[in-house]
Amino acid sequence: MPILALGINHDSAPVAVRERVAFAPEVMPSALAEARLALECPELAILSTCNRTEIYGEATAESVLAWIAEYHGVPLDELTSCHYQFTDESAVRHMMRVACGLDSLVLGEPQILGQMKSAYAVARESGSVGSTLHNVFQQVFSVAKKVRTETAIGENPVSVAFAAVSLASRIFTDLREQTALLIGAGETIELVARHLLDKGVKRLIVANRTLNRAQALAEDFGAEAILLADIPEYLPRADIVISSTASQLPILGKGAVESALKQRRHRPMFMVDIAVPRDIEPQVGKLDDIYLYTVDDLRGVIDEGKRLREQAAEAADEIVNVAASAFMREHRSLRAVDSIRSYRRQAQGISKDELEKALIQLRTGGDPEQLLEQLARSLTNKLIHAPTVALRQATADGDLDRLRLVREIIGLADEDRSQPTDHSAPGPAKKKLK
Repeated sequence: MPILALGINHDSAPVAVRERVAFAPEVMPSALAEARLALECPELAILSTCNRTEIYGEATAESVLAWIAEYHGVPLDELTSCHYQFTDESAVRHMMRVACGLDSLVLGEPQILGQMKSAYAVARESGSVGSTLHNVFQQVFSVAKKVRTETAIGENPVSVAFAAVSLASRIFTDLREQTALLIGAGETIELVARHLLDKGVKRLIVANRTLNRAQALAEDFGAEAILLADIPEYLPRADIVISSTASQLPILGKGAVESALKQRRHRPMFMVDIAVPRDIEPQVGKLDDIYLYTVDDLRGVIDEGKRLREQAAEAADEIVNVAASAFMREHRSLRAVDSIRSYRRQAQGISKDELEKALIQLRTGGDPEQLLEQLARSLTNKLIHAPTVALRQATADGDLDRLRLVREIIGLADEDRSQPTDHSAPGPAKKKLK
């Protein structure tokens, strides 16, 4: 079974589709177990981020796509038109490019490597990582480290968090006077908070499902910590709302925002929903005085910094290509181990049988020299029997490619005798005897 990488990302599908096939962290173990059972696939890993959902394993693309559609209740035709798939070397190369940030919305962004490591760890803990996926992921992580070390791909990356704050600075002329409500307490929101402070924002509110996590983040940035349930109370104070959680349902609805706008006397609110699935209901964007953007709307800001890293990306791609080819050569060679063992056992069996015959004759008084000659001749005949039959058959069939292959396998490739002799062709004319 070939190694498969199948997915949907920011280039192949809009956020409205991506959020429907996203896997929440808490369901990942059960989803892996269900997929392995349904696909009869012992090795499987799932990567799910705001920009992509990908499945890696030894399975067929058709079965994986059908399972995703059934699991999430999405029409198969809808996914067929926006998915991509890679096998074997192309699959390994794709995984390496993803881990290096070469396939990200933000070229060179570093967060994706941590997300891939998390996907591997969850799959391993769930018992869905065998020798093949383990070897693939280890090589992927090694190449990502090499790319970070030997190229400038990670220098000054324009992250999604930075893009969100940059967009806010275009809406408000002076961010120092604005209050920002950050929903979530993960790595992305932490980056958002850092960028907002760099822009001079002095009032930050961090809302999270658990108050302890919100407080831990708030302490680092001098912010106020609240629970998600408290958002309606604090929303009227927020000029900027940036959200990034792993919730499967919207956290902020149209009604709560309408109420906040009335209390704000319709002063504008800037919102960026980085989450997939989305945290803010799309209908909120239709309200007057609301500027709502999704992660897909950040492309313009991100593309400005992309050109600076494209040269480094070329060098990174070269590292990836070499590593992917080398890995697949090694991986394919491992597939020959069983055949080599069988061939060796066969040869050893022939040797053992012939040796036993020779020893029996030696014990009964046979001539040692003659017996050694007979042993060597018998061993040679039996060991070369199968290759000889293959040579004769290829020659008789006129199959030159097979003939060359057999000759190469048995060590005759260096001899210029791969062309079968045509005995029907006229030879040079003989001189007549005078």
